[in-house]
Amino acid sequence: MIKAYAVLEAGGKLEPFEYDPGPLADHDVEIDVDYCGICHSDLSMINNEWGVTKYPFVPGHEVAGRISAVGKHVSKFKVGERVGLGWHSAYCNECQTCMEGDHNLCATAEETIVGRHGGFADKVRAQAASVVALPENLKSESAGPLFCGGITVYNPLVQYDIKPTAKVAVIGIGGLGHMALKFLNAWGCEVTAFTSSESKVEQALELGAHKTLSSTDPDALKKAAYSFDLIISTVNVGLNWNAYIRTLKTKGRLHFVGALLEPVKLNIISLMDAQRSISASPVGSPAVIAQMLDFADRHNISAEVEEFEMKNVNEAVDRLENGSPRFRVVLKK
Repeated sequence: MIKAYAVLEAGGKLEPFEYDPGPLADHDVEIDVDYCGICHSDLSMINNEWGVTKYPFVPGHEVAGRISAVGKHVSKFKVGERVGLGWHSAYCNECQTCMEGDHNLCATAEETIVGRHGGFADKVRAQAASVVALPENLKSESAGPLFCGGITVYNPLVQYDIKPTAKVAVIGIGGLGHMALKFLNAWGCEVTAFTSSESKVEQALELGAHKTLSSTDPDALKKAAYSFDLIISTVNVGLNWNAYIRTLKTKGRLHFVGALLEPVKLNIISLMDAQRSISASPVGSPAVIAQMLDFADRHNISAEVEEFEMKNVNEAVDRLENGSPRFRVVLKK
């Protein structure tokens, strides 16, 4: 039996829950969960905001732990090896997308917390292909958030071949944005943080920004015209996107990684006249996740986390939902 914490209805509190996972599938592994981050996607699923949650529901898709069992066709992992598990828990491994290495775009990929139980538990299972080994020096307590928030902001650097000479700005210095600043700084980019208050300026500079720009000052945005090769938006609220687009250089890109649910209103002329573009991306493939982990290990990059004991899971969820954590909340078994 796997011991976990589950919600029984939309918006409910997490409570102790046990379930029998059945025999371990031939291509799967079982992971002893040491740490599991809490993401806003977990909150959305708890509250059934996307209409796909099935109850009882065990959240958790930022897992760092150790292999406790392997299926009979699994050769890439050994029992005791430190690993991580993120948003995806299985792929078809047969479609053209998977064969090209873009497993994260597989049309039939399975999500770790959609239709199955996640990592708010002592153990979790997943297809071996979706699990990635942790580098030796990367600490487990801060590794989990890299498998969702970290890879979400790292992935566009690879997908769009961002040069170390690029000038890049980040909107939203929170759970995603603080990792974006760290990665971009180590990548070699000139990094600017859009800030909404003076109190966040020093914080952004400490995290890796070279400059800050007030997002509430229309004049500052106008003066920044044609400044950035790339803007990464990590927020899930609507902004004056046309003002940000005008700060892009010729052929610059505004890239969304925050799950913005409302329609985006754009002035097409401001895109057309400078051949600017708009794009978005999800988490990365296992190959890109592995690359990210090596990069993070080499440059000593980790998520800033606040730890809670697993038994205090409801307190931890409340901290994320109603508090201002710095910057990710992680459960410790």
